[in-house]
Amino acid sequence: MRHGSLGISGRILSCIDFTLPTAPTSGRSHGHLRTCSRRLGRGWAWEDTARALRERGHTALPLTLTGLAEHADQGGPETDLDTHIADITGFAERNGLREVTLVAHSYAAAPVTGSAGRLGDRLERVIYVDSAPFAAGMCMLDLMPPQAADQLRQQVDASGDGWRLPMPPFEVLGLSSSLDGLDEGQRNALRTRATPQPFGTFTQRLADPAEPGPGVDRVLIACRDFTGLLEAGVPMLTYLNQPPWRRFDLPTGHWPMLSAPAELARVLDKAVS
Repeated sequence: MRHGSLGISGRILSCIDFTLPTAPTSGRSHGHLRTCSRRLGRGWAWEDTARALRERGHTALPLTLTGLAEHADQGGPETDLDTHIADITGFAERNGLREVTLVAHSYAAAPVTGSAGRLGDRLERVIYVDSAPFAAGMCMLDLMPPQAADQLRQQVDASGDGWRLPMPPFEVLGLSSSLDGLDEGQRNALRTRATPQPFGTFTQRLADPAEPGPGVDRVLIACRDFTGLLEAGVPMLTYLNQPPWRRFDLPTGHWPMLSAPAELARVLDKAVS
């Protein structure tokens, strides 16, 4: 259901839906931008953003996590957060990627948090889109009220064979994720193209993650709801308004790759320039 990403400057790798390794053009040297997202998280959701990034000199390469979209048949009851962390680190290592920017959207903040420190000197930057790093011992369900988490468990048991979380109705999805900026066509694409999320990725708690090195650039792109939380001074998020974090605001809902793809590409490009 959620997405994430890896990024630019050497390469931009996204765990939100797609991966962008960028090639030097017009005198600019970039890296790999990889994005990862929620269970939506297939490359199609990032097509417009990827196109806009290519126009700015970046090259987009998709990364789909295990159990999602075209990799749905690779998932199973054993697919969990560790699986997705291994997807990200394995992709970077197999492809010899360096100077990586990881871009995480929504759920992908969890596997990106878990993989960022493991990438060592391969990682140049981490970008969280309308999301934030997970703390050790935290899982996706912790972000929801207990009643909502119980409803998801019931949905998985009733219609997901005990391990898959189907796409919630929009009236439920909108309770936790702003749908601002999505027109009917985009909502229909979400409804028809999203695939179930392996529920183990929501229930497994993040083991104590290795912290990225002090030289790794840390960036937050906050959409409307997240901006509101930051401006309200929510204690657990105050560190995101302080160095070494750099913050960019994007006035749209939780799905900027659909509601504001060109603007998202502009901010990503600015963040890595």
